Amino acid sequence: MIRFLFRFLGVLILAAAFILLVYDGAKSIADSRIYIYKLGQLWTDIHAASLQSLQALVEQHLTVWFWNSIMLTLLDQPAWLVLGVVGILFILLGRRKKRLIGYARD
Repeated sequence: MIRFLFRFLGVLILAAAFILLVYDGAKSIADSRIYIYKLGQLWTDIHAASLQSLQALVEQHLTVWFWNSIMLTLLDQPAWLVLGVVGILFILLGRRKKRLIGYARD
């Protein structure tokens, strides 16, 4: 059951990544310049207060260095790329184990 949930979430996240990739491509063609929708901008557009509360939480429980170097680097990446990697990881976590053949069953 949990494997199914991981695979299902992975497919949904990959679908969102594909939609964002198509959105970036369509907007780039329409504007005649390269347009990249960053993860931080996507998060701000969806719910800015949660991003600010995450920043306060990370700076309080971890260090300011973690927010400034790692989290800001992650938030500056293209949204389709980050969601694609997360979706692939969820699918890999939910994959079925290979059946063993021959004498390897022991």
